Amino acid sequence: MLCSLDETHQAAAPGHCSVLLDASVALLAPTAGARFLDGTFGGGGHSEALLKAADDVRVVALDRDPEAARRAEALKSQYGERFVFHAMNFGDLSELEGAPFDGVLFDFGLSSFQLDDPERGFSFRSDAPVDMRMNPESGQSAAQFLESATEEALVEAIRTYGEEKRWRRVVAAIIEARGTGNLERTQSLAALIGAAVGPAPRGRSKVHPATRSFQGIRIAVNDELGAIERALPAAFERLRAGGVLVAISFHSLEDRIVKRFCRRMAGRPEHANDSRTLDQREERARMISTRAIAPDAGEIKNNPRSRSARLRALQKL
Repeated sequence: MLCSLDETHQAAAPGHCSVLLDASVALLAPTAGARFLDGTFGGGGHSEALLKAADDVRVVALDRDPEAARRAEALKSQYGERFVFHAMNFGDLSELEGAPFDGVLFDFGLSSFQLDDPERGFSFRSDAPVDMRMNPESGQSAAQFLESATEEALVEAIRTYGEEKRWRRVVAAIIEARGTGNLERTQSLAALIGAAVGPAPRGRSKVHPATRSFQGIRIAVNDELGAIERALPAAFERLRAGGVLVAISFHSLEDRIVKRFCRRMAGRPEHANDSRTLDQREERARMISTRAIAPDAGEIKNNPRSRSARLRALQKL
């Protein structure tokens, strides 16, 4: 979902560029009258591309971010009844009525709008409140989470979701900083985590030492992985026979969930320790590509933030 700051060619929303857009549309293969679900509207690039691809294509789009709802108004005014937007978390997809769909698309992760708005608190490039909520009108902020979460929840956020090797130091530093105000602003939090992690060995990494922890905190606050685990089976059930599900991930934790889901639907072992026999598996889909599809060199050059994107797709039998 991420796009470079200088990319402005998307008609749906200037400043946003949809990752793996051409590959996604090609896999979904819109035909006249087809109906699609865009589970992660963001800046609307994927939705708009589908609406333009063939006559009378219809798109139902979801996003929990109130700003996305405002951006969706432009497509609604242009396409009328062909485009419907629901202000909802894709993790609640099981509550959506109006299936089936010819294709479903998910573009996980942050949008450029969220990352580049300092007041959202996703980045420590600027000083801002530590919020990090996909929907800032619901739930607790990241600062509230850090001040009140159990040690177990902090460990899950920093070690499991952030994949931070020095998680013990970070968790201890966060707990010690409670009540000091250092957990309330992005730059003071980043400095606290950076001091806990310490500098990387010379020449090993240029990534800020707080990057992994910020990712883990964000994932925990928004229940991002839980939402993916709920959304994929709900989306699959809403596909027509022959319909295609496309999912774009931006880090290994997301991609692992998608990969295992695709293998499970295709009746394959989900992972190396999957000991189920053939008669215990059910083949309900065909994996369109056994390996994840990555952006090509041209897309990465135009949009460096797309570098980590991985696309997986399957077709319902």
